[in-house]
Amino acid sequence: MNFSQLLLKGTLIIAILLFVSPIPAKENSARVTQEVEKLIDFIKVSDCKFNRNGSWFEAIEGAEHINTKYQYVQKKGLVKTAEDFIKYAATKSSISGEAYIVQCGNDAPQKSAEWLTTALAQIRAIK
Repeated sequence: MNFSQLLLKGTLIIAILLFVSPIPAKENSARVTQEVEKLIDFIKVSDCKFNRNGSWFEAIEGAEHINTKYQYVQKKGLVKTAEDFIKYAATKSSISGEAYIVQCGNDAPQKSAEWLTTALAQIRAIK
């Protein structure tokens, strides 16, 4: 790539960055909090069972555990997005490293990260 191509590419990148309006931090934080709260509520009312470290728990217990873990990782500054919430609070055991598993009714068990990512997409689609 020659100098003029690099200059053009750099100019385009700068122009894009100038016209992209990022979400202000407070607004982003409120949006993330709302999405996380909706995900926790979704877990509570899901009527699904949660497997954590080889033991099954009812939905309300799973939601309470994940909420407690969320409060912990949030204090550490790890949750900037709803995806971070899923990754750090609702995917696997911090102790054993085993993935959390969700089973809803007679459906096949699935990893909580996949289940919650699908739920998050549905929550965002409703907005």
